[in-house]
Amino acid sequence: MSSDPWGRVDETGTVYVRTADGEKVVGSWQAGTPEEALAYFERKYEGLVVEIGLLERRVKTTDLSAKDAQQAIDHLRQQVDEHHAVGDLEALAKRLDALVESVDKRREERKVQRAKQSDEARHAKEALVNEAEELAQSEQWRAAGERLRALVDTWKGLPRLDRKSDDELWHRFSHARSAFSKRRKAHFASLDAQREEARKTKERLVAEAESLSGSTDWGVTAARYRELMAEWKAAGRAQRESEDDLWNRFRGAQDIFFAARSGVFAERDAEQAENLALKEELAAEAEKLVPVTDLKAARATFRSINERWEAVGHVPRDARPKVEGRMHAVERALQESEETEWRRTNPEARARAAGLTGQLQAAVDKLRGQIDTARAAGNNARADKLAKELEGRQALLDQALKGLEEFGG
Repeated sequence: MSSDPWGRVDETGTVYVRTADGEKVVGSWQAGTPEEALAYFERKYEGLVVEIGLLERRVKTTDLSAKDAQQAIDHLRQQVDEHHAVGDLEALAKRLDALVESVDKRREERKVQRAKQSDEARHAKEALVNEAEELAQSEQWRAAGERLRALVDTWKGLPRLDRKSDDELWHRFSHARSAFSKRRKAHFASLDAQREEARKTKERLVAEAESLSGSTDWGVTAARYRELMAEWKAAGRAQRESEDDLWNRFRGAQDIFFAARSGVFAERDAEQAENLALKEELAAEAEKLVPVTDLKAARATFRSINERWEAVGHVPRDARPKVEGRMHAVERALQESEETEWRRTNPEARARAAGLTGQLQAAVDKLRGQIDTARAAGNNARADKLAKELEGRQALLDQALKGLEEFGG
């Protein structure tokens, strides 16, 4: 018979293992010596030790699932419980128990982690849904569309929730995207209709602009082109493929007209510059008549100058007030000379002036006599009052005498 601390082989070749519950039959060995039998079953024990050690490392260092770990533990426990090895089977059972505890702990940790991840995923998806529902009302079509596509990608990267919660949130998310797409489609359909209407309007404006390009009615046509430009701006944009072509035609028609008008205006400006030089010479000639010494000769000369003035064409608008003002000044000087001459040679006016002067002189003489009388009587207050009245009458008399002088004294 052969034995070691954990097992023995009896005379019949039966192999036993020692346990806390007593000896257990491991198996029967008939092929060799008892030592060989023990060695064989001890190797089986070492194999179990190695497998348990490997499983312990996998549980500790890898992401082995709790289910797979438990299956591996159950498989090893079955081998330990069947006592087909010689060694400290109780120690192996304890190691397996410890592994069960580790796996259970990991299961709980993962359960908590999954709950946390699920909660985070729920909050993340709710945030995505809320943002999508806000974007559904946006009119920033490109930016909002791109953001919604990014939200879909983010959604796909999040873990699923329980089916009911996930389906409810997805339904809201999908509904928001559909609502935005529907609004965007309606917007662009309306925009297309507006652009088509703008194209038709601009076709009409282009046709009119081209029909006016040969006009020589410069003022009216230029004003109409300004109106057409205002209508063009108010019409809005047509489709991109039409807008540029229509604008080139519209602008080209205007360019033809305004280029022709500029050529005509350049010739006119040159002619008016020559006219201005002529009128400035005539104004200088007229200004030599002032001051007037011979009214009859000055009037005849001015008429001659004025006839030549009228024969000269238009001058530049900004220069007109100044040069015409010079002629008007000479004309006013002639009129003032005529009025002065008329007053000087009018006998009725002279008689009226002489009569008025005589009356004023008599009044002044009378006031002076009254003042002398009042002072002689010692009535200075009356004398001062009459003196003030005398000042006014004397001023009127001086003016009358000056007017009478204009009639030749």
